Amino acid sequence: MIWHSYNVSQKEISKSLELLEKDWDIDPIIKDFHLGRRDDVSENSIRVKDVVFHIPFLKKIKKFILWKCFWPDCSNCCSRQGRLPLTSYDLITIGSGMKYQKTSDFIKNETVMATWQESSPGGGSITLTSINLKRKEDETEADDGTHIECRFLDEEGSCGIHPTRPGVCYLYPFSTWLQNEKGMAKVHATFQFTGDCPGFYLDDSVDSMKEILQEYSEIIYDYNLKSSGTMREGLGSISLG
Repeated sequence: MIWHSYNVSQKEISKSLELLEKDWDIDPIIKDFHLGRRDDVSENSIRVKDVVFHIPFLKKIKKFILWKCFWPDCSNCCSRQGRLPLTSYDLITIGSGMKYQKTSDFIKNETVMATWQESSPGGGSITLTSINLKRKEDETEADDGTHIECRFLDEEGSCGIHPTRPGVCYLYPFSTWLQNEKGMAKVHATFQFTGDCPGFYLDDSVDSMKEILQEYSEIIYDYNLKSSGTMREGLGSISLG
């Protein structure tokens, strides 16, 4: 299992942590974990409804790495995202919310196509292509993967297009994938460890996060359905190798 967020180098994580520590106190153990300095990392798989969550566990100190959101005191997930891929559902709802009568006009004016590679959970690599919401009005594919503050984020850290913001925004801090198990596609999820979020903490059990996992299980499952539908509609692609 790959714990760190796909497509983020240790150098980038280190730089993000430096910025994070200017405003937040980060547990040294959490920092070492982000930087790959722990040799006692295992995983704990927890099934919540239709999603299998992979939660990091540090064997030497017998602690789980868990998460809670610090919004509105923190909006790093909106100001330091690398891209905002859209589902076909997003194209309709966000376009309508921005007063576009034609989805094609919304795509032309407000989105950008991008192709990138990620490490797959089972090893190897995958190549993805998607329609992405422009985080700035003049965003191009050359900006893909770079930290850009979202243009819809206001001074209070609120989203100007909520609740029709992209489905991927609701996923944070999780990344998710489908895994073939005995001919059936099962939904899996784990944390993104990019060094941008101050919400990770240590605990003896996952009990303090059970309600969050319940909430996110529905969000993650729904997102996977919409994302898979988007691929079937030819509005994105994914390939192995």
